[in-house]
Amino acid sequence: MKAVLLLEDGTVFEGTSFGAKGRKCGEVVFNTSMTGYQEILSDPSYNEQIITMTYPLIGNYGTNKDDRESEKVFARGFIIKENCDYPSNFRSKDTLSEYMKANDVVGLEGIDTRKLVKHIRTAGAMKGIISSAELDITELEKELWQYPGLLGRDIVRDVTTEKSYIWNEGSDNSDGNRASENKEKYRVIALDFGIKKNILRLLCSHGCEVRVVPANTSAKEILGQKPDGVFLSNGPGDPAAVGYAIETVGQLLGNVPIFGICLGHQILSLALGAKTYKLKFGHRGANHPVKNLATGKIEITSQNHGFCVDMDSLTNGDTVLTHLNLNDNTPEGIRCDRFSAFSVQYHPEASPGPHDSAYLFEMFMNLMEVTTS
Repeated sequence: MKAVLLLEDGTVFEGTSFGAKGRKCGEVVFNTSMTGYQEILSDPSYNEQIITMTYPLIGNYGTNKDDRESEKVFARGFIIKENCDYPSNFRSKDTLSEYMKANDVVGLEGIDTRKLVKHIRTAGAMKGIISSAELDITELEKELWQYPGLLGRDIVRDVTTEKSYIWNEGSDNSDGNRASENKEKYRVIALDFGIKKNILRLLCSHGCEVRVVPANTSAKEILGQKPDGVFLSNGPGDPAAVGYAIETVGQLLGNVPIFGICLGHQILSLALGAKTYKLKFGHRGANHPVKNLATGKIEITSQNHGFCVDMDSLTNGDTVLTHLNLNDNTPEGIRCDRFSAFSVQYHPEASPGPHDSAYLFEMFMNLMEVTTS
């Protein structure tokens, strides 16, 4: 069965359908990871995005329930060069195509993904429509022009939890079971902007009692629970559009230690007075080099973001740059000692990705230890 991708500039890619049948609009982006496609698909930060994988063969180890980063998939579409429908892995329960069908993700394979990625790198990430249900370009064009895109829109509301809950599952032990490795020592409130499960596992494994709360939870409600620290999660879309979260974090500053990742980093920066802007095509992959400016060491990191903090707009004098992307010199981390707050743009939970930055969770524990002692 045929499928097509239509970009907003009129470029068309024709290939073969896999996964769910249908048509979906979203922002077309690319990810350079060789593995971890299930974690990528199930990352809520990809809400309203159509993901292109640069590695040519995807699906060869199947999918399973343990590698999901959320209970449902928010990505709109998945584009690859070649789909493997006969996975070989003892952990595999379903093929990639079956997983996508179950989660209503439209797939397109058999196109020249190199050409698509080069086009995005040159022209920038753009709106697109992927379809296996309607192949008439004129009809698809009409639908695509009605799609508003991500800029200026709050799409965190689509992915955040509706009710607060306690998370008590740690990271993998050597026997393959997930369990907390340390006795609970710190009470952490995690603001859910689209939080990934492995972040929660690592917080739990470091000795945190973690309560996950909706993105619109007020500072008064959070402080009323007397947390030792507040975690700001990853999430999708334009950070400047999530005004209620920026206001909440601004009211939390100075009252409790704060650690943010990805969208959480951007929201913390906005609360500190910064501005953000949209990158041309974003950073998505598991091999991005970042320099830790305090140690001089280079970390290979997992990344997924399309917006960036403008460090020149931070004029309070209290906030310092801690990490720098070596591909394009964009900021990757900040610290504000006056408010006991720090954050990084990349994903130290590494799901998927390298584990070079896992020390950041220990830094959060040490910060809570200092402020509670």
